[in-house]
Amino acid sequence: MGLFGASELLPALERCPRSRRAEQEAWVVERMGKFHRILEPGLNFLIPFLDRIRYVQSLKEIVINVPEQSAVTLDNVTLQIDGVLYLRVMDPYKASYGVEDPEYAVTQLAQTTMRSELGKLSLDRVFRERESLNASIVDAINQASDCWGIRCLRYEIKDIHVPPRVKESMQMQVEAERRKRATVLESEGTRESAINVAEGQKQAQILASEAEKAEQINKAAGEANAMLVKARAKAEAIQLLAAALSQQHGSAAASLSVAEQYVNAFSKIAKDSNTVLLPANTGDVTNMVAQALGIYTTLTKPQAVKNQDETPPAHEEPQPASMEMLKAEQGSSS
Repeated sequence: MGLFGASELLPALERCPRSRRAEQEAWVVERMGKFHRILEPGLNFLIPFLDRIRYVQSLKEIVINVPEQSAVTLDNVTLQIDGVLYLRVMDPYKASYGVEDPEYAVTQLAQTTMRSELGKLSLDRVFRERESLNASIVDAINQASDCWGIRCLRYEIKDIHVPPRVKESMQMQVEAERRKRATVLESEGTRESAINVAEGQKQAQILASEAEKAEQINKAAGEANAMLVKARAKAEAIQLLAAALSQQHGSAAASLSVAEQYVNAFSKIAKDSNTVLLPANTGDVTNMVAQALGIYTTLTKPQAVKNQDETPPAHEEPQPASMEMLKAEQGSSS
């Protein structure tokens, strides 16, 4: 295997076996004070007193805690903010000779970049755009740390501390916003309720008007049917009366009916009112019946002439008998 500097190489070999050295660390070898090479995996030989392992760079991902610092936002609010930085050495030569202390340099760069990015945002946007703020810090660090052979994988903000008075104002703002949303929701509920009530009243009025319309239509149809039935009944009664009058002794029967109605009407005159207007010949029933029969004869004369032209005259009983019956009835009523 050869000879090595025991004071320098053996402690490193004890920390990390050679079989895993290339996956975890990179050893930078100097020869006579100048960079010589980076040890590759496998068997390597060094010349004693000439070659020296100057730097040992870890190739694993490194986690660095960024200390808390103050930053001023765009709306002049002072914040206390800290974070976590994740790094990896990509080029051991640049990481060894490009900067004296890579971790310290990246930490300072992260702090300054974070202050610069926070100055571009207002307080509300700092909380809303936390992911974009992390991405901006990572991009800014990678642009500067490329010459150092270090790559920033990600940056995460841990805590953001707001001043107490600003925190109280934020809580008041949140409470006011919640009250506003509650008031808006309540007003929208009231509006929806009023709209529903108005819509229900509208539908109720429409249904009531339709029901009233249907009721009036049914009532009118019923009245029309009743009128038709009454008219048919009256027509049939008139036809039956006409047929009865055209038969034998029909006129005498009509005279008797008129006389009865006259006597009944005359007997009820004094029952309805104290003031009664009577004709001059109230007691002459025969004359009143004769006038009624005269009117009836005048109205039925044209129809009788027509019937005589169409059919042969029938044998009729003499009318004095009917007159005698009326006079007898008058005597009995008086």
